[in-house]
Amino acid sequence: MIRTSVLLAVLLFPFTPAAFAGAPEINVEAVCKARSALQPPFPDQDCARDEEAAKRQLGTLWESTSASIRKRCESDARSLGTMSYLDLTACIEITEDSKPGSQDKP
Repeated sequence: MIRTSVLLAVLLFPFTPAAFAGAPEINVEAVCKARSALQPPFPDQDCARDEEAAKRQLGTLWESTSASIRKRCESDARSLGTMSYLDLTACIEITEDSKPGSQDKP
């Protein structure tokens, strides 16, 4: 029970709220430690590498994504306790792809 509480606390607060519509800053180390506790064979260095790649990708997506989608993705991640760059990037991409009028490019 204590482990679950600590894990939720780490996952819920490893970020700083976005200021002036910039992408949020997420504590990658805390995310990776929590993730490795849930998925022991997933090494922290692989997690950190994946999160940093997602952070770079999110940087290019963030400004071109509507504020309503950014807010929804951040809110969903916070409520689920899974805030990470990978989660935010995936949420934005999925939401953008599912918008009416968007088409998959070959």
